[in-house]
Amino acid sequence: MSGTDRTDSGAGTAPATAGGAPRRGTTQIFFSATQYAAATVTAALRAGLFGPRAEHRRILVVSNTAAVPEVGTPLDRMAGFERLRPEFDEVRSWNDFISPHHPAGWSPRGQDLVLWEKAVRLAWNLGDEPVEIACESIQANPSRAVADIFADSPIHVYADGLMSYGPTRNRIPHNMSTRIARVLHLDLIPGLRPMLLAEYGVEPVAVPNESIVEVLAQIGEEGAGILADRVPAAGRPTAVLLGQYLSAINLITQDEEEELHVRMVRAAARAGHRAVLFKPHPSAPSVYNTSLEAEAAELGVRLTVLSEPVLAETVFAHLKPELVVGCFSTALMTAAAFYGIPVARVGTELLLDRITPYENSNRIPLTIIDAALPDAERDVTGTPLPLDSLGGTLGPLVRTVGYCMQSRKHPGLHPEAAAWLGAHLAEYPRYFKKRRLTALRLPGGSPVRAEALRRHPAVRKAVKQIRARRR
Repeated sequence: MSGTDRTDSGAGTAPATAGGAPRRGTTQIFFSATQYAAATVTAALRAGLFGPRAEHRRILVVSNTAAVPEVGTPLDRMAGFERLRPEFDEVRSWNDFISPHHPAGWSPRGQDLVLWEKAVRLAWNLGDEPVEIACESIQANPSRAVADIFADSPIHVYADGLMSYGPTRNRIPHNMSTRIARVLHLDLIPGLRPMLLAEYGVEPVAVPNESIVEVLAQIGEEGAGILADRVPAAGRPTAVLLGQYLSAINLITQDEEEELHVRMVRAAARAGHRAVLFKPHPSAPSVYNTSLEAEAAELGVRLTVLSEPVLAETVFAHLKPELVVGCFSTALMTAAAFYGIPVARVGTELLLDRITPYENSNRIPLTIIDAALPDAERDVTGTPLPLDSLGGTLGPLVRTVGYCMQSRKHPGLHPEAAAWLGAHLAEYPRYFKKRRLTALRLPGGSPVRAEALRRHPAVRKAVKQIRARRR
């Protein structure tokens, strides 16, 4: 393991105040795996959500969870990171520290937790000072591993996407859930309350939109230069298409995803756009571009494929497109919430049919986008979303889908879900599966026949137990 400081920030000395005296207070350790996550944390810091700067030592720990981290670029070496760097006293690499283990797959054994905490404290010069942890998804590594290692530390969970509005995927142990202080999230849909960790009584706290927009603008300055070189001022694209690489998470095949992107080009042309920019997912194969270019040429659309590492939000801010089209990317909602750009969707029906299991955390982002955005292939597009009223409309639907996903974690939602389904299921059937409704005894499910009930393993076991007592 390595304790190397990635930015030569004076490791080994206690941070000092302006007067030279050692700073007193808690050491706050922020774990980030992506540039967007680091931007969210920085926005929260600048908004004062982690207390006064002078009272805390702050360490950013970066991790690269790509399948082959060695060929990727760590976020602290990406363009724009220097604008985030001043918020932290030190920057460390989790990959370097736990090498040769992979951060997404490694977690310490229970009997080794104390040893690992001592190792981290020694390598990062933490001494015995109190530590607070701020991390992304607490349900998976590396966040789960870090929370285990610092077994007595408060935890702040932050989420930068639409998944925060859905239920917690995995069970959180009691000794960990009781330490989670709050969920920090982006307020992409005003009035819609996140369900993440709600079953543990954890309260959500929104990161102010103006703070995150300001941070994204700063780290996007270099990307703006790339855009200026790649996209001439005259004849700029008026529509932006977002790729997601959904085949990587086995939701659809590569051929189907390629066709999905082609449908986006057709939808943009249908809406009257003759110059479009396609922003592929960084991991998407270049073969996608060939089919897009062929389709664009046939439609008489000028296509620009932006393969350079530029944030979608930088594209929105500097190109100011008239329309953004995608499947269910969170960037669709950042375009609408942060920049007021009209958005539309393509292909959500296919994904709603394919996504498995029902508990899949992508179900809530997919549901939100499908329910809130116009269909770019059929509906009229070009009008900004009514964000102020959207939360009230989506709330009951999201809670009902969330209950169906994780009913045991939210039993109190059963009456609301039953009432909502009784009134609205005919209007929203695509978000629910008949077998799931049947199992939860909700409207829309099949009636439970007596013979099927007698064959149910739980019922048969109960009958055997009753008969045994009678003997």
